[in-house]
Amino acid sequence: MLRILCVRFSSIGDVLLTTPLVRALHRRHPDAELYFVTKLAMAPLVVENPHLTQVIELGAKERIADLARRLRVLRPTHALDLHGSLRSTALRWLVPCQWSGYSKRKFARTTLIATKINVYGKPVPVPERYFEAARDLDVQPDGGPPEFFLAPAARAHMTHWLAEVGLDPKPFAVIAPGAAHATKRWPIPHWQALTDRLRQLGYRVVAVGSPQDRELVDALGTRVINVAGEFTLQETGACLARAAVLVSGDTGVMHMATGVGTPVVALFGPTVEPFGFFPYTKRATVLERDLSCRPCSAMGTERCPLGHHRCLEDILPDQVADAVQRLVA
Repeated sequence: MLRILCVRFSSIGDVLLTTPLVRALHRRHPDAELYFVTKLAMAPLVVENPHLTQVIELGAKERIADLARRLRVLRPTHALDLHGSLRSTALRWLVPCQWSGYSKRKFARTTLIATKINVYGKPVPVPERYFEAARDLDVQPDGGPPEFFLAPAARAHMTHWLAEVGLDPKPFAVIAPGAAHATKRWPIPHWQALTDRLRQLGYRVVAVGSPQDRELVDALGTRVINVAGEFTLQETGACLARAAVLVSGDTGVMHMATGVGTPVVALFGPTVEPFGFFPYTKRATVLERDLSCRPCSAMGTERCPLGHHRCLEDILPDQVADAVQRLVA
């Protein structure tokens, strides 16, 4: 019997982008035992996935040797390293089975950032790159989006919350203004203008994000219902599933929305399509500017290297509102 480990410890978007591979593995090998190995904090993203036999969590303070001991008990036949980190490399040494990984295209990425010369060749989205790790398991991408399965409790909580704040059955849009790095954040005045436009279009606006984003969202005042830092990952997914649309930067929330089938308008600044992280769904619109300084970093930085941040400054609120209208028409 096949017993397959899929190892991806973090982060939100990266974990969800493995789910097309998980789906393909289950369909091709329905009798296989399929285990997903991830950090405890990321487990809610996959714990309800019906294609998986079990989610195995790395505790916040757990040693990798202790995790390896638990994995060896499963006697895996194959292990797919979908992370390429020090932790996953350690597991390769500590858990004997047939291991395989995928290419992160680091040379191509570094070259594009440093010289603006694109040596990627044909763009391959990250969800399809993960399939390289399963080259011996006879699976192919089906073209479908990521999947974020929600627990009944999360859906029930959201039904109660929407009624409590008066959003049921009123249409609402979700925005995600935050990002780990400043250059991935659309300017606050643009968010303020966009939320005004969305309200003119008949939407209430809910702002989601991490606890660190709450102060940022506070700048939008009463224009939005600020739940940044209040919802769990599952509850955020349930909120997105009920929304008409998400407007987001290049963040994990964007992939959460694609995983529950919600249309996405994505704003890309310092990062570009060849990196592989564009929303992996047909129900998405990406807004970006063709500037000679892009890309300037792999994951964003704390300030624009040229001091102007035009990659996001030049994406105007009216253009985003128009994209929302076209996408949800």
